[in-house]
Amino acid sequence: MKHKISKVQVIGLGYIGLPTAVIIAGHGIDVVGVDVSQRIVDTINRGEVHVIESELEKAAHRVVKEGKLRATVTVEDADVFIIAVPTPFTEGHLPDVTYLKAAVQSIASSLRKGNIVILESTLPVGTTNNMCAYMKQLRPDLSFPDTAGDQADIRVAHCPERVLPGHIMRELIENDRVIGGISGECARAAKAFYGIFVKGKCVVTNARTAEMTKLTENSYRDVNIAFANELSIVCEKLGINVWELIELANLHPRVKILQPGPGVGGHCIAVDPWFIVSSAPLEARLIRTAREVNDGKPHYIINRVKEAAATVNTPVVACLGLSYKADVDDLRESPAVDIVRHLGEDNVGSLLVVEPHVEELPRALADIKNIEKTTLNNAIDRAHIVLLLVNHKEFIALYQAKLTGKTVIDTRGIWRRT
Repeated sequence: MKHKISKVQVIGLGYIGLPTAVIIAGHGIDVVGVDVSQRIVDTINRGEVHVIESELEKAAHRVVKEGKLRATVTVEDADVFIIAVPTPFTEGHLPDVTYLKAAVQSIASSLRKGNIVILESTLPVGTTNNMCAYMKQLRPDLSFPDTAGDQADIRVAHCPERVLPGHIMRELIENDRVIGGISGECARAAKAFYGIFVKGKCVVTNARTAEMTKLTENSYRDVNIAFANELSIVCEKLGINVWELIELANLHPRVKILQPGPGVGGHCIAVDPWFIVSSAPLEARLIRTAREVNDGKPHYIINRVKEAAATVNTPVVACLGLSYKADVDDLRESPAVDIVRHLGEDNVGSLLVVEPHVEELPRALADIKNIEKTTLNNAIDRAHIVLLLVNHKEFIALYQAKLTGKTVIDTRGIWRRT
């Protein structure tokens, strides 16, 4: 069952959905982006963007001007529906598919025979099949591949994104994609669609394996970061420079230790391993432990700051960086935000926050009275304690003589490497 693809709808215009919509539109296909935020919709329709990403704004402006991309809060008919909404977890680390279910519900009335529905959101294993069954409940007049197989009216597949913030526009095109179909025909149809704009390999599998592939990739990273974070704590106790140690250990041809930090952030690595743990809680012991090690690292940093602050009357702490990684504006699951929030709530002196990639403090920090957003020079000049949380270029370039006489807690190692 082949149909010409002339119109695509992308549900969710965030860090993944918007770049995806822009790239598809850049390949000559009419794209309608759908988001629940009228502010985001209006921003995009002006040819502007609400997320910082290399090459995105220029490309978005062009496709909007050409009439290939527009945004709306209302779902329309289309040939392909791509769902790219968040999948957070609850307080008990259980996956929350509320946004995904709402997105599926929003497209249900617009589905017609021959459509392809692709879930790009990161999902717990089995979710694509569950959403397929949910669509069947909403549209009993159509057949779906969980029961009708290759002969289904609607093709459903899961194709997880696997891009690096800061390089999304390039990696959406160049990276290999894993495409998991509910049926073989679903996988083939989705592969043909991605072939329009993806230069990397498009490898097909079933939906459950595709779901687990994304979770596995991020859990692998999480486990290796946990080793580095735990190593940094051990080295601190033993009086060893962990960054020098890692450089030396990595001289071994089969050793590649990652860099420690203040924890793990971002919507992927800090979240996805919990989806595996929730699916197999007794079996995923190492994955759970890695998550606990990385979730515990911010508390270790907080205690170090408290110890330093206890030696100063009315301490002033310069907190450098809020984003979860260098040179981006993404604060999702950021350990830096968590650390600053705890220090503020525990009233550990005056906190001077420097984050050059956001204009205002996030909501989690905005109402805490002893937290102030300021410039790098002002923060360094006033601080007794300098807490480096993110290795932004601006911080790496700091003239280190300005740190003389101050207590420096460098969680990224940019000032402590020999």
